[in-house]
Amino acid sequence: MEKLELLAPCGDYERLVTAIHFGANAVYFAGKKFGLRAFSNNFDENEIIKAVNYAHEHNVKVYITVNILAHNEDFDGLVDYLKFLDENHVDGIIVSDLGIASLVKKYTSLELHVSTQANITNKYSAKMWVELGAKRLVLARELSLNEIKEIKDFVGQDIDIECFAHGAMCISYSGRCLLSNYLTGRDSNKGECAQPCRWNYALGIKNDIDQEEYYPILEDERGTYILNSKDLCMIEHIKELSKANIKSLKIEGRMKSNYYVGTVVNAYRRAIDDFYNNKVSFDYINELHKTSNRAFTTGFYFNSNSKTNILTSKLTSTYKYVAVVIESLDNGYILVEHRNKFKLGDCLEILSNGENFNKSFKVNEIINPNNEKIDEVKKIKERVYLKCPYKLNRYDILRMKEENEN
Repeated sequence: MEKLELLAPCGDYERLVTAIHFGANAVYFAGKKFGLRAFSNNFDENEIIKAVNYAHEHNVKVYITVNILAHNEDFDGLVDYLKFLDENHVDGIIVSDLGIASLVKKYTSLELHVSTQANITNKYSAKMWVELGAKRLVLARELSLNEIKEIKDFVGQDIDIECFAHGAMCISYSGRCLLSNYLTGRDSNKGECAQPCRWNYALGIKNDIDQEEYYPILEDERGTYILNSKDLCMIEHIKELSKANIKSLKIEGRMKSNYYVGTVVNAYRRAIDDFYNNKVSFDYINELHKTSNRAFTTGFYFNSNSKTNILTSKLTSTYKYVAVVIESLDNGYILVEHRNKFKLGDCLEILSNGENFNKSFKVNEIINPNNEKIDEVKKIKERVYLKCPYKLNRYDILRMKEENEN
């Protein structure tokens, strides 16, 4: 049985390295133009070359997003960019626009992947994209597992099906939304979404003299964020996703933090491996709560008419990211780089791709590069040495329980 591919988001080079360290089989990201995450750092051409080489050295595939809903002016320079990606051996190009797809097929040998923005919700639409040269279909989030399997059976075994398994969901149809355009003038379909669905809204009512009065929507157990969807989470349903003949499980989050990418990729890597080894090795959901989330839902997978995904929830996390491991020394110390403040006496937990995953240790000694003992680490990206009882790997992450958590 061929293993499911774990596909991770990368907003910049650091997150690409993190995703690969924690077990991604493939990564996806955008260049400086033509992608749907304009406010992610993204990659210039030199960074793309560096990223592709690094990924391929680690036997990881690279898919580049060119998935804007394009207007005429958006095609300026596009053919040259596509040729550049082809010359540098990108493994796949993710598109949603028929015009862009036609240029991919005409001018390159790039493998064509169809974005979820294309809203493939039926087998006939899927088949048409295949006839136009698509090798992989990223299906709409609004499909059930039964519908996905039917589409896969219809298009044939040589066509890959990719589906989102984890991450933020839009109050829109597969991300096609005009709310940002209307409220802020920023085009969500060209990568500039202001995420107004995440805002905290109040109720406006006209009074007897035709004046607007605003009333807060009081918080209850569901929060106050009335357009803010729960996050998709299918980590407990790897078996069902596999039975639907899905090739690739995609994690959303090119604008999420390095810590988010590491936590989620690590959890899904272990869950996928556990599935093939017929075991459960840790509490998957509790682990995912350790990074930012809006509570979880299985979306439409088990019922295409499900409303559970639109129940609202605000962003929470039980742990914070405090440092990344740079080097583990033979003398019982580790060199780490600061991400959030920590001090002597704090208990740090290890996020690792190895056997030290979820182990913890108390900070009993901190030494700065001048070989001085200090009590606290709070300078941005300050590097310090910590006494640690474990031999950690480079790019492992240290985290600490949030103070408001029990």
